[in-house]
Amino acid sequence: FSDIQSARKMACYAGVAPFEYSSGSSIYRKPRVSTMADKELKKVLHLAALSSIRLKNDLAIYFQRKVAEGKNKMSILNAIRNKIIHRIYALIKNESVYNFNLHMS
Repeated sequence: FSDIQSARKMACYAGVAPFEYSSGSSIYRKPRVSTMADKELKKVLHLAALSSIRLKNDLAIYFQRKVAEGKNKMSILNAIRNKIIHRIYALIKNESVYNFNLHMS
């Protein structure tokens, strides 16, 4: 956290941020994540994302909502990994402890 100061840069380093590929106006591919990521960090984030969708929390609700919308499950997990990184950086920046309060009606 001392070398990488922002959550967006950490997401890029962890291979969670998708990159566009285009060449001029004729060649366009779907955005993909980088293969030059820190694989150990990505593995830990992936396991954390899998654990978080098994529990009853806001990330699990987000996962179920996106699956119901017809999104690809791996792209949803990638978004959850990104959310985990951003939450960690927010906690460090605010010097606070994670407080989970889910208000379901």
